[in-house]
Amino acid sequence: MLRLFVLAQLFLLSLYACDGTFTPCINKIKDSQSIYKNTPAVVVKNHQRIVYTKQIPNAAVLKYDPFLSLYLVQDTTEFAYPFHFDEKLQLRTAIVNAKEAKAGRILQREIGLNSFGKYSKSLSGSALILNSCCALEGITTPNGIIEKAYLKHFLNSKEVIYGDIGIRLKEDKNGSVFVSASDPFMKNNPFQKADCILTYDGKKVLNAAELMQQILFAPLGSYHTVKIKRGAKTMHFKVMTDKRYGGGYLSDTFLERKGLYFDENLRIVRLGKEFASYGIKVGDRLQALNAVAVNNQEELRLYLEKYKDYSSLRLERNNFEFFVNIK
Repeated sequence: MLRLFVLAQLFLLSLYACDGTFTPCINKIKDSQSIYKNTPAVVVKNHQRIVYTKQIPNAAVLKYDPFLSLYLVQDTTEFAYPFHFDEKLQLRTAIVNAKEAKAGRILQREIGLNSFGKYSKSLSGSALILNSCCALEGITTPNGIIEKAYLKHFLNSKEVIYGDIGIRLKEDKNGSVFVSASDPFMKNNPFQKADCILTYDGKKVLNAAELMQQILFAPLGSYHTVKIKRGAKTMHFKVMTDKRYGGGYLSDTFLERKGLYFDENLRIVRLGKEFASYGIKVGDRLQALNAVAVNNQEELRLYLEKYKDYSSLRLERNNFEFFVNIK
């Protein structure tokens, strides 16, 4: 009896073996319903799935990441072979759904919460990025790929918190990593836009994607040393990891630290209680700061970086414009 059980388990496992064709991966997605109604719902543990969706799932939610629109949900479905994360093997990858697979490669790494990854091939609708052993490398979203490092962090964290040292990053064509934006509201933030990041905790910075992972996944309150080049000067900073407030599917204008969150049209979607006394409401649209018009999140962020001032807001509600002075 035991021999038959072992043989049965080995047979099932062979269905999802590394055969190089990705056909087992298609079957695994289909059998586990890891793409359900065009929504990634990846089995990562027996009775648990990571779901990417903009709507609250119709299931028991164990955890939620508002930055990446990820939910960890309870599921009563039995599936003996959940998707795992392969760290050591460097294998071929493909973009896969329940019908087809296209082998390709990641063209652009995910740089933190503000720049999702890009893959060389595409499929219609939702898909997973898998290696040839059907291990999970990422999931696709309308904004790009959420890489496995972020899926693992979400799965293994007790609560969803990301670290911040007050910078956003970009990478030039030579691989050098620069500060693309600096948070004007973070206390004692030593960084300036265009600083070139040379080392982090004494180790050479290899790329923006890996550095941003180190920053985001660091424990709050932890201290780190950063070496930068500013013009002709080399400088060393010791910084403390603070809490990240914006990015990903949340706005990232730096006013999130103050309690103001916006949609892509600068309508307020979340409001800190400290603003209630000013008469501001969710749905109000920001039109200008200090008489300077702003049309999108990027313009708002650039203004705040330069002037660090949001004392006068011009807002619109139901075609009625009004001013709010913030003390």
